[in-house]
Amino acid sequence: MQLTVIIPVYNEEETLEEIIRRVKETGLANEILCVDDGSTDRSREILKGYENDPIVNVIFSEKNEGKGAAVRKGILAARSEYAIIQDADLEYNPACYASLIKPIEDGIADVVYGSRFLGAARRPILFWNMVANKILTLVTNILYNNILSDMETGYKLFKVSSVREIPLHAHSFDFEPEFTAKILKRGFRIYEVPIEFTPRYYTEGKKIKPKDGLIALWTLIKYRFVD
Repeated sequence: MQLTVIIPVYNEEETLEEIIRRVKETGLANEILCVDDGSTDRSREILKGYENDPIVNVIFSEKNEGKGAAVRKGILAARSEYAIIQDADLEYNPACYASLIKPIEDGIADVVYGSRFLGAARRPILFWNMVANKILTLVTNILYNNILSDMETGYKLFKVSSVREIPLHAHSFDFEPEFTAKILKRGFRIYEVPIEFTPRYYTEGKKIKPKDGLIALWTLIKYRFVD
């Protein structure tokens, strides 16, 4: 499988080199596409150090537009047939790529989600974040007649050409509900696999806020009726 790993980056100087190292270590990425979303720390300087790397490509945004905008830029620029979204903060483990790829290779899925709630190892913190995720996933299942366990997961693997045909508008963390709503409305076959997950505390740099949950809820409702 030809695979591009899209890494949205915003002020991740502490973890950026390590996540690129881990992605390379899998041996599964044909392209590592880092999209810097206007970082103000050393992230941009670190990324410039990869300019001669044969598989690392970088897009620099002059201002911070949000994770969704960075991911959309990555989808448009990806050079491989398939792509996966990889956060730069080490919460998601690239060692899980092989299990995410398998349902595609077996021909039983169009999109694969890595679920944090199917029993794999995880760091047990942030109870209310888990509750919010469960509620948003339940709303997704009610509105779109599905049985997902983790709509908000950052790990989504998909065929690039198919997703490019979908009008995506998200700028921030509303990317996850918009993406999910639109692929479900179009009849994409989603397959979930368990993944390891090591969430960060807010003191460790976690960026998602309570208001993002409300935005996600509105996004799910809105795209049930419009496109």
